[in-house]
Amino acid sequence: MTKLQKIRQNQVKAQAGCCYYCEQPMWLENVTRFAKKYRLSAKRAAFLRATAEHLIARSEGGKDREANIVAACHYCNWQRHRAQTALEPAEFMKRVRIRLAHGRWHGLQLRGPSFNSAES
Repeated sequence: MTKLQKIRQNQVKAQAGCCYYCEQPMWLENVTRFAKKYRLSAKRAAFLRATAEHLIARSEGGKDREANIVAACHYCNWQRHRAQTALEPAEFMKRVRIRLAHGRWHGLQLRGPSFNSAES
């Protein structure tokens, strides 16, 4: 396991398995189990794969250290770095949560006020 993989694994655990930005559950190793648990297609579940998100991007001098890395779902990580200039983490988090509350983010709300789990 690489240093970055270990940090990602530690951050997923520290964040109770939820994305730093959208607070939705994520998966690390078994997309099939995750998809079945949340009744998602594997394609939809792929959005919620856990990634190591650098708060300060490596291209801007950010280091591969736990203090600079959080666990973020693939969708949030990809969206944050799509723009020419990525928003600051706190600003991006605010944007994500507002859009998620209005159903305009990744279309998945597995957790939060409208969470409806079959396991409850």
